[in-house]
This record gives sequence, structure tokens and C-alpha cells, in this order.
Amino acid sequence: MFKRMLNTRSLTLGAMIAALYAALTLMLPVLSYGAGTGWECRISEALTILPLLFPEAIPGLTLGCLISNLLSPVGVPDIVFGTLATLLASVVTWQLREKPLLAILSPVVFNGLIVGTMLSVMYGLPLFYTMLQVAAGEIVAVAAGYLLYQMLLEAG
Repeated sequence: MFKRMLNTRSLTLGAMIAALYAALTLMLPVLSYGAGTGWECRISEALTILPLLFPEAIPGLTLGCLISNLLSPVGVPDIVFGTLATLLASVVTWQLREKPLLAILSPVVFNGLIVGTMLSVMYGLPLFYTMLQVAAGEIVAVAAGYLLYQMLLEAG
């Protein structure tokens, strides 16, 4: 996996994924950052299905999330924990790529647990409810991503 990631094509693909993730997140800040409510649905999270197809998506998604979280109203906690959630979800999605329906649950689980906990602590929101809110938004984004995945498979 890592040898493949060192060539120019792989670096370019990872960079394009990072740029697309950051652009989609920053275009819709009210949805992307939840405005302190616990409800968020980053459209960019639809891209979390890409590790099913490309290992280059792991650093791409992680970097894109990091860039996005640098502008988060939550600040350092989102930079650290939000980016960590995306990294873990991307790695697990890649590892479970032979079972796509199971793999796409990893962003829902990691973001629900990690980002939900972070938002609960930062804004004094009820923990379980906030985890469910984040997971619900993630399900919407991942479902859109899964449709993208199916279209990519059909396109060959």
C-alpha cells in the first residue's frame, strides 16, 4: 500500500481528495460545523467511501479534514479529534473494503463517538443525544457517498 502512495499519480490523487474535501466543507459552514448545536452534516463526508477504492484517500481525507478543521469554531479540539476521527474511519474503511456495507459504517461510528463526545464537552450538550445527532448527519453524507461509489463501480 505505502509503495503505491509514493508515486506522483498517488500523491496527486490524495491532494485532489484533500482539496475537494476542504472545499466542500468550507462552502457550507453552517452544515459542516453544526453551529454549536450538535447537528452537522458535512457534505464532504460523502467522500469517506473513497478508501474503498483508493488507499490514497486515507491521507487525502485526513489532510482535507485537517484543513477544514483549522477554520472550525471549535478550534483545537476539532483540529485534533475531528481529524483523528477521519483518519481512523479512513483506515478502517480501507481495511474493510472487501465488505463495503460494513466499511462505510466506520465514518458513522468514529464520528458519532469522537466528534459527538467532543461537541458534547465543548458545548455542554447531552452526550448520547449529541453522538446520535452527529451519527445521523454522517449517515446522510455516507449514504450519498455510497451512491457515488455505486456509480463509480458501474462506470468501470
